[in-house]
Amino acid sequence: MIFPNLKLRAIPALFYRPVTLLHTYQRSYIRSDLLAGLTVGVILLPQGIAFALVAGLPPETGLYAAIVAPIVAALWGSSNYLHTGPTNSASILVFSVLVTVALPGTVDYLAAAGLLAILIGILRLIMGLLRLGMLVTFVSDSVIVGFTAGAGVLISVGELRHLLRLDFPASPSLRVTIANLVNNAAQTHWLSLAMGIGTILGIVILQKISRRFPGTLVMIGVASLLVWVFDLQQAGLRVLGELPQGLPPVAHLPLLDLELIGQLSTGALALAIIGLVEATAIARVFASQTGQRLDSNQEFVGQGLASIACGIFSGYPPSGSFNRSAVSYYVHAQTPLASVVSGVFVLLAMVFLAPLGIYVPRAALAGVLLLSAYGMVNWSEVRRIWYSARGDALIMLVTIGATLFFPLQFAILTGILMSLGYYILKTSTPRVHSVVPDNNFRHLVHQPEKPVCPQLGIIDILGDLYFGAVGHVEEAIYEHQARYPGQRFLLLRMQNVINCDISGIHTLEGIVRAYREQGGDIYITRVRSSVFQLMHATGFDRMLGTDHFLHEDTAIEYLFYKVLDPAICIYESNVRVFRECQNLPRPLQSLAIPLYTDIPTEQVPSITPHQLWHQLHQQPTPLVIDVREPREYKQGHIPQAHLLPLPRLWADTPALPTERPVVFVCRGGRRSSRAASLLQTRGYTNVLVLQGGMLAWEAADLITAVE
Repeated sequence: MIFPNLKLRAIPALFYRPVTLLHTYQRSYIRSDLLAGLTVGVILLPQGIAFALVAGLPPETGLYAAIVAPIVAALWGSSNYLHTGPTNSASILVFSVLVTVALPGTVDYLAAAGLLAILIGILRLIMGLLRLGMLVTFVSDSVIVGFTAGAGVLISVGELRHLLRLDFPASPSLRVTIANLVNNAAQTHWLSLAMGIGTILGIVILQKISRRFPGTLVMIGVASLLVWVFDLQQAGLRVLGELPQGLPPVAHLPLLDLELIGQLSTGALALAIIGLVEATAIARVFASQTGQRLDSNQEFVGQGLASIACGIFSGYPPSGSFNRSAVSYYVHAQTPLASVVSGVFVLLAMVFLAPLGIYVPRAALAGVLLLSAYGMVNWSEVRRIWYSARGDALIMLVTIGATLFFPLQFAILTGILMSLGYYILKTSTPRVHSVVPDNNFRHLVHQPEKPVCPQLGIIDILGDLYFGAVGHVEEAIYEHQARYPGQRFLLLRMQNVINCDISGIHTLEGIVRAYREQGGDIYITRVRSSVFQLMHATGFDRMLGTDHFLHEDTAIEYLFYKVLDPAICIYESNVRVFRECQNLPRPLQSLAIPLYTDIPTEQVPSITPHQLWHQLHQQPTPLVIDVREPREYKQGHIPQAHLLPLPRLWADTPALPTERPVVFVCRGGRRSSRAASLLQTRGYTNVLVLQGGMLAWEAADLITAVE
């Protein structure tokens, strides 16, 4: 399938969201949602007008979007707090797209705005139906926290203009806004400042009395009452002003104008993606504080339908609003129906309350937004990230800076790119380190201060083996091989390799060849089923050998008894790394020449334990020579066996009979193979090796002598 995440049976469920929402709604939510919706609606009214002007559109266009978008996005979205409608950043982007196809203030410009909204909505809807919501998982929590903090500062600084009633144009630039605040500070309107501060103090006091008390709505009502009673407009206090009246009309759009659609398509795609990322990022902010589980695909559908509805009903492209969402959360909304109430409030205000807008002071609304902006900064989470991983802290700081000094859409894009870059960096440089048993021999852990086995290296690969990471993994393993050239055998632990591609298979094949060329081998343990399926499909399991895939619990035991050479541990090293080698004897004398893992066993004939048992009871009786250490010999040996430790045999070979067989015995067969090979080089031809050594002898339940 082209889109493996597309499940046709799941598509209808995305459109049933309003039914599910209403079915699960509880009566106890009504009061909270009603108050939250009214509070947000009071803020939405002036913003709808102001943001439409930013986009170069008439005020009623913003109000139509403020009615339609919150209702549709809430009913078909997934977040309890995300508020959708006209926003500053979306308005700026809309203006930058529309101004290339028509002149602001013209009929063509207005029609292009509606068509752009429909194109954006269709793109968002398609992305939701294709289950592409997983793309927002690349927005890390550090981006969310940083963006929230930066947006809180931006909102605060921007609202100071209304709190102080300063006469300078709004600017998306923090630097310009601060400069204007400083330059115009002498023109502060003290009555507006008092109104805003009084609103803030009143809300704080009422919230202290009871968190359930609608302090925000009450204080806005009180402020409006003061304006009406004392006619504060005459004293210079600014108010919303009378609102346009009427229901949102159905727009007549050039839906078949392919040339215009082509001109708008690039901008529509950019706005669709940026708007979705912005909306889902905002939704995640509040979901992280409430524990709500979001459905990003459902949110994409809600945003798409909201934009289409705005285009149909004479609005313009909406997006998620940070400050209105923060207010909704701050005043304890319970469900998305709070956003529905805000849209209905704007509709009723346009129809019935349009004249009352002249009594709502703008400074009081600025006070509400300042409180919301302050609550957006999660100081405890900022501190946690600051003292955690450096990468997360850097992403947070850069996102804050980008939010403060760049347009919001670029701030989010910067955070996403940094998150993606950080993810690529981490996944392309997985930890690859050697491990040894802990003091209790229960777990294999990274302990660089401890000595390693002279023959066997054990390496943990803590990450995926994909094309971006194989270079780092390969380099780390080869560095380990160069550091410990005596470790001819390597055990790879791959329990943390969740994903592997063909590049990873090629890397493993190269590592196997490198070790085998030096007389060693590779063994693997704890391979996930999905990774093993790829190994089988590519033939790697056959190249390595199915017997080289070991069980975690018995891997060391198998390698110790079947692969490693005890002679190296006894005669060349004092290191005892594994539980199995703790009882290895210490040599009486050191072996002067080095031992190598390659033993020409095919040149040395062998004899099975049962064959040796029968020959020991026949004539001529073979001479059995035990080449182990005295300590091992005393713990158990073959009756009639003579002790001749390998170092002594190597240093001074005694005269051995040539008329009867000489059988060399050790624990597992490696030292005896060395001894037999040595005797062959010194002219003896009738030499044999006991297959499997004393381990096989004891496994055959044959008599063992003990001293």
